Amino acid sequence: MNLLHVRGVPAALIALLFALVARILGSVTDGGALAGIVVAFILLITAGFSGFVPLLVLFVLTVLATRFGRRRKERLGVAERTGGRTGSQVLANLGAAACCALPTLWFPEFSDLLLAGAMAALAEAAADTVSSEIGQGSSRRAYLIVGLRSVPIGTNGGISLTGTLSGIAAAFLIAWVSVAFDVVGSNWGLTIAIAGSTGMMFDSILGATWENSGHIGNDGVNFVSTVFAADLALLTGIMVDRFAR
Repeated sequence: MNLLHVRGVPAALIALLFALVARILGSVTDGGALAGIVVAFILLITAGFSGFVPLLVLFVLTVLATRFGRRRKERLGVAERTGGRTGSQVLANLGAAACCALPTLWFPEFSDLLLAGAMAALAEAAADTVSSEIGQGSSRRAYLIVGLRSVPIGTNGGISLTGTLSGIAAAFLIAWVSVAFDVVGSNWGLTIAIAGSTGMMFDSILGATWENSGHIGNDGVNFVSTVFAADLALLTGIMVDRFAR
């Protein structure tokens, strides 16, 4: 728990500032800001300022992607709601990353593995947001990931080439930042990127099936998909370590 004592005050101040900026920009509601404080604080106390950088990059990507093609998305009726993301939306996208990172306080020997899972969850959140927003803001057609039939832009589970490629690029960017700022070792970069990209596709499958059938809401889809990406990275790490022995 020494990390909590050493990093506690600086982490709290940075997390508060981050949430304040997000709230001023209108990217989150009051509840979303509070949820953001919790997630940012956890990443800061577990991985230092380096652990906060991928979250910051995710935030910037979200802001830019959401504003991309805003007028077109408003005409199509698929634009992000005004007022910013709520607490449930923030936790649905970032909760898995926080849950992966927090145990490193008690099990530091597994920090590399757990932080890789956290970064994979952030990579999935970035990929999902960017793919949806860029796709809706620029693509002329969307296709349901299950069956690939043409569907209206904005349909749950609808994908486009532009959106998909943009999402993959976002996942790779989060992975690169995670390695560049020493959150994880360089051997984790490709695993994080692939896990994030795969999680994005899994999100679309859930949207096309369970969400469209009314069995799960959008927040549930987002949370399950980030957990899927984190678990995929964790499982890959465990398997690689086992085979290396």
